[in-house]
Amino acid sequence: MRIVIADDHHVVRKGLRFFFATKDDIEVVGEAATGIEALRVIEETKPDLVLMDLSMPDMDGIAATKKAVQQFPGVHIVVLTSYSDQEHVIPALQAGAKAYQLKDTEPEELVKTLRQVDSGEYMLSSAIMPHVLTHMKKQNEPEKEKFYQLTRRERDVLNEIACGKSNKEIAASLFISEKTVKTHVSNLLAKLELADRTQAALFAVKYNLNGETTK
Repeated sequence: MRIVIADDHHVVRKGLRFFFATKDDIEVVGEAATGIEALRVIEETKPDLVLMDLSMPDMDGIAATKKAVQQFPGVHIVVLTSYSDQEHVIPALQAGAKAYQLKDTEPEELVKTLRQVDSGEYMLSSAIMPHVLTHMKKQNEPEKEKFYQLTRRERDVLNEIACGKSNKEIAASLFISEKTVKTHVSNLLAKLELADRTQAALFAVKYNLNGETTK
């Protein structure tokens, strides 16, 4: 994984670079201290992933994330910040971040997130889920009945997605193959008219469906 670290604190960038140097599958190809610099470095290095801080000079991480997603669709943004409040979490996800992690997360957990995002997964940290839930409850109540169009197994998979599990983890939890999980994910996204796993997780949280499999 080729990674760019965007953070206005030199110590943070240096610490992350030192830690990632111990991982054979991670290469730091660039650093940035501002949002504008982050966009320039992304264009120059064409990384797979960007670790994006939210509080930076010139252009904050949310604005930089939105522009990066628009200009470089192949790049995945992983937010790494100290902010866990709703005012930062929701805009970052809406801007296109594939994951949101706090800076006090365990280093190995951060690496796990990077690997899963690089493989196409979306990661919602359990630490931010209460804020997501609060936000979604403020929205208009949509057609919850869509949930009951799903088969029982598809509901099980949706609940696992809402817990932030990868396809591999879901397969192990439900004792089915990873290929079967992918099929269920594809089917439930189509039935719920959702674009991706992040939206599926938000759907489950919005309707408080975690653990609900029957009606």
